[in-house]
Amino acid sequence: MFFGYQVHDAVIFDLRYIPLIIATVAYSEPLILIVIGAGIGLSRLTFGVNEAAIAGTLNLVILGFVAAALSYWMRHKSFGLLKQGLISILVINIFNSINITLLGVIPYRIYIFDIMPVTLPLSLVLSLIFSLILRDFQLERNRLVQIKYSNVLLSAQADELHKAKMVLEERARDLMLSSQYKTDFLANMSHELRTPLNGIINFAQLISEHDSTRTKEELIEYGDIIYQSGQDLLTIINDILDLSKVEAGKLEIVNEEMNISEIPQIAFMHFEMTSKKDAVEFEVKMDEHLPLTFYTDPVRVQQILRNLLSNAFKFTHSGKVTLDIRTEDGPDPGDLQEWIIFSVKDTGIGISESQQQSIFEAFQQADGSINRKYGGTGLGLSISRDLSRLLGGFIRLESELGVGSCFKLYLPLSQEDA
Repeated sequence: MFFGYQVHDAVIFDLRYIPLIIATVAYSEPLILIVIGAGIGLSRLTFGVNEAAIAGTLNLVILGFVAAALSYWMRHKSFGLLKQGLISILVINIFNSINITLLGVIPYRIYIFDIMPVTLPLSLVLSLIFSLILRDFQLERNRLVQIKYSNVLLSAQADELHKAKMVLEERARDLMLSSQYKTDFLANMSHELRTPLNGIINFAQLISEHDSTRTKEELIEYGDIIYQSGQDLLTIINDILDLSKVEAGKLEIVNEEMNISEIPQIAFMHFEMTSKKDAVEFEVKMDEHLPLTFYTDPVRVQQILRNLLSNAFKFTHSGKVTLDIRTEDGPDPGDLQEWIIFSVKDTGIGISESQQQSIFEAFQQADGSINRKYGGTGLGLSISRDLSRLLGGFIRLESELGVGSCFKLYLPLSQEDA
């Protein structure tokens, strides 16, 4: 507008339509091109309102519609960027010349024969030059946008890699911890197996020597030790076999009628001597509203109770161990199932809150030193939890360090219907 070819005071030939050529290639919405053409045309009026200015405004408005139609046509032809640019330069320059001829500000003979032969080629060349300059700016802008997008993408990928690294580190820690637990278990298991085996071998050897100095009472004592060692060894092997069967899904549950009234007698038979030996009181309580029988797997129920009571006596140095049997509704809101609950409560060393979940995992006890101090394979609670689930129930734990623990075995009373 400022540096155009000025014919006289009222007539200026400029390159206002160059932005419209660029817009034709850059924008796909026809309405935007019409608005750009009208806006550029109206700006011509800022140099003064006269016949030439009005003609120039009408010219740019018409070119805006031409650019809109041209853009729509080229989009449907799928032309490349270079071809679109050349077509836009040629078409808009030609229509610009035609509009100037038809609008009649300059006599058409003077324009066609004196002015257009100079301005049209010059306009085509200048349009191409300015288009290439603006294209370079556009490419630079696109490059900066692409770099910004790449930076955002790289930042997102870096965040994903960081999260994946954290997950892998967490899994690595879990694997390392699991490996440590299994290593501790194998070390403890070798000791647990070696102890009864050594007892069996050593005392069997003493009996086989036929030493005449040994009394009958000593031989009976040796036999009792061999028997007890064999029982301990059998218990360890059974625990390992039960765990492997549960993990393989091959442990069978046989539901039949179980007499609840026999449970106290069986419990006392197994733990009365332990209670007297350790000077720990043992009590069994039964709710008077208990049914006489219920359907479950009696062998597995007894196995769970033995594991829970054995742990209670093992970790209780003084005080009391109680087995409380009663019925009540489920512990969770909305649970309409009626449950029979076997609560094993002790006044032993207790379990800290942070360790109450891990003790139910295979090969784990509340503290690694417990294996060495108290013995055991660390499988009892894991097997008990898995068995309770196979029986349709579950185990809950309430414990306080230094006060004692209470393990509650929940079994459904409607097992027969299930």
